[in-house]
Amino acid sequence: MGESNYVVVLEAPIIVRDVETAEDAINVAVSKVAKALNKEKLDFVRVEIGYSQCPVCGAHFESAFVIGNIGLVGIYLTIKVYNAQSIEHAERIAKAVVGKALKKVPLKVFEIKELAEGDRGEGIDI
Repeated sequence: MGESNYVVVLEAPIIVRDVETAEDAINVAVSKVAKALNKEKLDFVRVEIGYSQCPVCGAHFESAFVIGNIGLVGIYLTIKVYNAQSIEHAERIAKAVVGKALKKVPLKVFEIKELAEGDRGEGIDI
């Protein structure tokens, strides 16, 4: 079995406290995640706000909810994994690397795509 390169997008729920609006929750959550990633020298992991879909109208909106000054923000974390043996191997690598920085945060795979040949950049090389 050959080795391939992948882009892995993980989804993470981030809880933040003492926020009043969804925008505040997003800002605090992104800052919290970026700080944790930078501490582990994982500044190549891209951090983005997740999106949810309204079950009634189908419109997409940022995944940030605030109830009683506690916010829940859905974050997407994108990482490139090089020389993985399979999609499953790339998933395990991405979860292990990001999980090292975001301890106790459940990570779920949102999407995995194989990179085109020659498409390199910062990421995890095995």
